[in-house]
Formats: sequence, structure tokens, C-alpha cells
Amino acid sequence: MKTVVFIPARYASTRYPGKPLVELTGASGEKKSLIQRSWEAASAAPGIDAVYVLTDDDRIRAAAEGFGAKVLMTSSQARNGTERCAEGVAQLPETPEVVVNLQGDAPLTPAWFVSDLVAHMQANPDAQMATPVLLTDAETLANFVTDRKEGRVGGTTAVMRADGTAIYFSKEVLPYVGSLESPPQVWHHVGCYAYRPKALTAYAGWDEGPLEKAEGLEQLRFLENGWPVACVAVEGKGRVFWELNNPVDVARIEGVLKKEGIA
Repeated sequence: MKTVVFIPARYASTRYPGKPLVELTGASGEKKSLIQRSWEAASAAPGIDAVYVLTDDDRIRAAAEGFGAKVLMTSSQARNGTERCAEGVAQLPETPEVVVNLQGDAPLTPAWFVSDLVAHMQANPDAQMATPVLLTDAETLANFVTDRKEGRVGGTTAVMRADGTAIYFSKEVLPYVGSLESPPQVWHHVGCYAYRPKALTAYAGWDEGPLEKAEGLEQLRFLENGWPVACVAVEGKGRVFWELNNPVDVARIEGVLKKEGIA
């Protein structure tokens, strides 16, 4: 086994309790849960040896097994998806070379985002952790700015060095957008990660830092402990990428499902 995808999912979301089981209507009118659509997105990526849902909740386990997913039960003490992935990799019969964390609230993640991320890890054997970033289009940037003005936490942005390594990630829109008519480049952080097992072991041994606590962003723990995070630029290819963070996002995601003809 070389590459596995983990989909961490918890029921007790602070902003949206029960979120993994929220139903989303596709282009055909069929309703599927958020966790099923995220699992289908992960399963569509080529070159993946296995896909697992990671959860500590029996309701999510039952739903995932109901649509054919493999499930690994993790502890309720896991504070975020990366900690859950560290628990999950310890349960595998064979240690993979690369572990991909595809967030359970990201059903619009295109297969090529995962492929590009894995390709980066394969081409850079010293890379311990990587994550995709997407240059925002006008619609996504407008959604970001609207969410912040209305007091909602929407997507996450990334600020990078010239070599593509991360300087910072934030739930604020960075850099500052003074005008939507002539905005700066804003990079949308895609909620997907690739790790070496060594990186997961190290992560599980670190405490939460002040930046991670303030932003609620798990990847900041790597930066706070001096580990570089490679940002892999991916292309949207016309697909609007959006995560389900708040109830208002249901309509946004269903709109993309219908536009893209995703059943």
C-alpha cells in the first residue's frame, strides 16, 4: 500500500452539528449525505490504494458503511482531522508512503487536486507535508468577503513565500482586499493535506499552539513547530471549489453540483 486517503468526520461540529450527515441534492435530484459525496470525491482520484472514513461517531460509521465505505474508529479525544489521521494510520495493516487527508466537508474537491498533491509528494521525497492552494476567482473571492462582512467564517486563505512554502494560513481574507474591482491575488487554501507517516507521528506529539487555537486551523501546528508546509498550486479548470462550513453553504454547493452535472 503506497497511498491512502482518510476522510475525517465528526458529528459534534461547533458551527454545524451533524454536518457530515447533511443531505445535498445533486443534478439528478438525488440526495446524498455530505460524507458520501466527500467519499465519492476521494474515490474518484486515480492512483489511490484505499479510502477510509475516520470517525468517533456510530451514526457516521453506520451511514458510511451503508454506502460501502471502509471505516476506522478513532477516539473522541482527537481534536482535529490531522490528529485523527495519526490515529488512523496506526490501525492500518501496512504503513503507507503517503497519507492524504481529504476533509469530510469538501465534496467539491476535484480528483486532480488529490493527484497533484500526491504527485508533489512523489517528486519531492523530502517533503513531509503538503496542501493545495487555488487562486480565487471573482465569485469565490466575493463569497469570502461577504462572509467576513456578515460575521461568518467561510474559507481559508494562504500566504506563501516565493518558493511556495507557507508563511501563514488564516480564516481572514489575506492579503487585505480593499476593492473587489482590483483585488490582490488571494489564494484559497483547499482543505486537503498529504503527509508522510513521520509527520503525523510528530504532529500527534505536539501541543496546540496559540496561532492554531486562535484560527482553529490544524495546519498551523506544523508552522508553529518549524516544519515547512508546501503549498501546491492547483487549477480550478472552471470548477468552483467551496467547502461546507455553514448552513448557507448548502445552497452554494448544490448549485455547483447542478452546474457540473454531478448526480
